[in-house]
Amino acid sequence: MQLPTKTLLALLPFILQAEAFASGTGTTTRYWDCCKPSCAWPGKAELASGSHPVTTCDIKDSPLTDYNTASGCNGGGAYQCSDESPWAINDSLAYGFAAVNIAGGSESSWCCACYELTFTSGPVSGKKMIVQATNTGGDLSGNQFDISMPGGGVGIFNGCTQEWGAPSSGWGAQYGGVASSSSCEEFPAALQAGCRWRFGWFGAADNPTVEFKQVKCPAEITAKSGCTRADDESAPKAAAGGSGGGGAVVAAASSKSVAPVATPKAVESSAPIATAEPVDSSTTQVKPSSAPVINTPATSTGIPATPLMTYARTSSATSVASTPTPVVDDEDDACEL
Repeated sequence: MQLPTKTLLALLPFILQAEAFASGTGTTTRYWDCCKPSCAWPGKAELASGSHPVTTCDIKDSPLTDYNTASGCNGGGAYQCSDESPWAINDSLAYGFAAVNIAGGSESSWCCACYELTFTSGPVSGKKMIVQATNTGGDLSGNQFDISMPGGGVGIFNGCTQEWGAPSSGWGAQYGGVASSSSCEEFPAALQAGCRWRFGWFGAADNPTVEFKQVKCPAEITAKSGCTRADDESAPKAAAGGSGGGGAVVAAASSKSVAPVATPKAVESSAPIATAEPVDSSTTQVKPSSAPVINTPATSTGIPATPLMTYARTSSATSVASTPTPVVDDEDDACEL
């Protein structure tokens, strides 16, 4: 059967939209290293007018407005904000942030994009979580979501000792983090709720598999990160919860996001500012019973993803924010393990 040209032209916008956003099956891991996320650097993706790179915080967990501030994990003064902790919306939906690697994509296609994850294994099977990609790295395999959660393990890089006074290997095991909710009591107050989330809503799940699709970011998420992609308005709405998906939000946390400024000025931090190449990272985490993954996708403990997706980015008509040119090219950003 051959459709008439007129019919094909009418269907073309829907076909292009379906191919423009990622979807498929993937794996998850966990981390919390306190380092400046990769998507917090200017120029990583085309952003909506009035938006800015992912918000970072100084050593006192106060938002910075200089997006070129070097990472605290490289001698600078920028750290992961406590606002990147996950939180429950209801019993079946949660919001949060993650380091991401999408097969066939790049930082320019996933930085600050949101993905609806439907968990397909473990105690969270059937639950959904919407995460925004705030970090990236070459040590993640295709279609992998390294979910940010306090107490998930610091991996290779550890900014938590300097920012929060954590033990030298972070809280709990360097790879996998703490083993029980009671350990969360040792955390700073700003991180305790995010730590307990893992043993509550998340059911202490260990790297569950997921089905995922890119969706429009809920306002509750972008209010925290401060980052909205130029193509976010054209992304499909999430099926569940939140302002991005048409449902009601029953729980949320405060935001540290700051408005962009024309001439960014660094907030004073007690950490020295370095001009060396930044190290922005995420972590591929496993529990102590699993082999740690160190800068190589082949050692991930998650079940290998079977990419079932298309990825073709179309140009967006949405206005693009002007962001400062980064001081240092951080092409070697690597997700921490």
